[in-house]
Parts: sequence; C-alpha cells; structure tokens
Amino acid sequence: MAGIGFGELVVILLIVLVIFGAGKLPQIGDALGKSIRNFKKAAAATDEIDVTPRRDELPAGSAQTAVTTASTEQAPKA
Repeated sequence: MAGIGFGELVVILLIVLVIFGAGKLPQIGDALGKSIRNFKKAAAATDEIDVTPRRDELPAGSAQTAVTTASTEQAPKA
C-alpha cells in the first residue's frame, strides 16, 4: 500500500463530479485552497496572543467615557 495512485485519483474525482456537479467544483476548490492557506498560516504563527488595543480602533477617551456611563446607569437609586 504505497498510497493513492492515478487510477484511484481519477475514480475519486469522477465521484466528486457526479455528487457536486461541474458548477460547484470551482467553489469547492477555492474554499479548500483558502482553508489550506489559513491552516499553514496558523501553524507557522507563534502561540503568543497580543491583547493590547490598537490606537486606531478607539478614539481618545472613549473607553473611559463608556466605563463612566455604565457605572452611573447601574447605580442603585436611594
């Protein structure tokens, strides 16, 4: 058992063609290529997670305003 030969590969491709049809094959190939590319990128990436916020995502002072607003809205009324 050395692996998949040319004959077996042709049979598999014919079965896939019958099941999915000729119109879906380019979409399936595109999705498979993107999946392989993302897997390789994730496998090569480091395991560290960067949790520092980027400066371009939040305007200055918006995080402090959101915290202050949330704390004043939830204050119990006496």
